[in-house]
Amino acid sequence: MSRLGRVTDTGVGRALRARVGGWLRVLRDDLWTLRADPMPASTWLRWLPHGLVCLAAFGVTLGAVGQLVDNGGVGPQIAFPLGLAQGGAMVLALWRPLPAWWLSTVAMLLGALEVRRQLLAGDASDFTWPWTTAGIIGHMAVLLLLALRVRTRVSVEALALTVLLTYAVRGLLGAAGHASTGVLAVTLFAVVVVLGTALRGRREARAELVEQTTLTAEERTRRTLLEERSRIARELHDVVAHHMSVISIQAQVAPHLVQNPPDELRENLAGIRQNALEALTELRRVLGVLRSEHTGRGEPFADAGDETTPHAPQPTLDRLDALVENTRAAGREVVTEIQGDRRPLPPGVELSAYRIVQEALSNALRHAPGARITVRLTYEPDGLEVEIVNGRPTGPPPPSTGAGHGLLGMRERVAMLGGTMTAHRWHWDGFKVTAFLPDTPPADTPGIDHPTARRKGTS
Repeated sequence: MSRLGRVTDTGVGRALRARVGGWLRVLRDDLWTLRADPMPASTWLRWLPHGLVCLAAFGVTLGAVGQLVDNGGVGPQIAFPLGLAQGGAMVLALWRPLPAWWLSTVAMLLGALEVRRQLLAGDASDFTWPWTTAGIIGHMAVLLLLALRVRTRVSVEALALTVLLTYAVRGLLGAAGHASTGVLAVTLFAVVVVLGTALRGRREARAELVEQTTLTAEERTRRTLLEERSRIARELHDVVAHHMSVISIQAQVAPHLVQNPPDELRENLAGIRQNALEALTELRRVLGVLRSEHTGRGEPFADAGDETTPHAPQPTLDRLDALVENTRAAGREVVTEIQGDRRPLPPGVELSAYRIVQEALSNALRHAPGARITVRLTYEPDGLEVEIVNGRPTGPPPPSTGAGHGLLGMRERVAMLGGTMTAHRWHWDGFKVTAFLPDTPPADTPGIDHPTARRKGTS
């Protein structure tokens, strides 16, 4: 052989040995392990699969011992450990499927060798060989539990080694005067591996779908929360811009209300007006960004409460009667109750109270057709309590196309003002929303006893 031929042969041989070595390492990593792969938990039938497998394992143990002793001519001292190993492999497969597969394979192999010895001696004529009926059933159960919990590659490797072992025992060793079970066993083993792999893939696909659905729902909730906060910010920016404009005008007019104002007063008022104008300019820039995200016609919470007039002033409780009349015009009975001494509240409180009532009325219209609605405003010394209650609907609600996050916007408005809110079922099929909005922001300084600290509810 030439030098080039020897070099080529050596290179091919090294590549082949490297590939075979790689396959052997993969088989060792996949099959030669004691890791635990327990059965997935079930909410309603948690221990039912375990009980069924243990019952089947008991049957396989008795069947294997009886077949080996009665038909295979094997002594009880050998048949009992083999049958116990085959049944125990099924139970072990519930937690450690790969060691269970090894145990079942070794038990079947030892049983086949002992039955072959009896066949050659003439003590087990016409007995099933190389695998007994009980051994086939037990190994099928082990392969099924294996395929349900390990990767497809590992299941295929275990099946391939089982098929190879069947061919080696039946084709290379051989025996006379027996009923062959090799082809039937290989077919059944392949069927259960395919079935287990398909069930495992279906379970993983379902789990992935549930996870994706959960992530989508969380993302939708997070996006809705950001949209609600942006909407609230647009409304409150309008209120702040109004106050900044008033400050600027008052600072400009104040020097004319005093005879011979000192220069220091003029300078301070001029500085106040200049700072107010600069803040108003920056605020208008922010408002421009927020309004550029304004959704078009049909948004339930438009900037001014009216989708046709997005640049109108923000609504207050003075427009509550008009809001209630619109609901009554839709054919609903709405009762308004005002308790306490009605007084002007901070614009943010009035705006939030109006929006809460607006959203609660919208929810009642959508989800409680025909129900009577009560809107109750209670003016208390430290704030305003808003309560909206709808009774039992007179019919099934129509399909809703909304995102179902109206309560989320209410909670954001209440939390922004440092208030509390509850929303729950009320008297069978009714619903009740209660929110307390303090008329002053909560104190940030530790140790200050603020009036709103007395009111703690579910936010």
